[in-house]
Amino acid sequence: MAEWQQLSSSNLKRCAYDIETETLQIQFQSGKVYSYQGVPASVYNGLLEATSAGQYFNANVKNVYE
Repeated sequence: MAEWQQLSSSNLKRCAYDIETETLQIQFQSGKVYSYQGVPASVYNGLLEATSAGQYFNANVKNVYE
């Protein structure tokens, strides 16, 4: 797994991505960590570049990937 990247969000704290397994890990401000499988690198990069990481996550990751 790659190093954690901080996110500017009231709900999301940080994320990490494994390009080989296409696994995205999200740590929420609550401390809980969730893993999402089959996430393309483009979605991960979009999350890092998003103006609102929380809105991007809700629209492009949550309920889209396992």
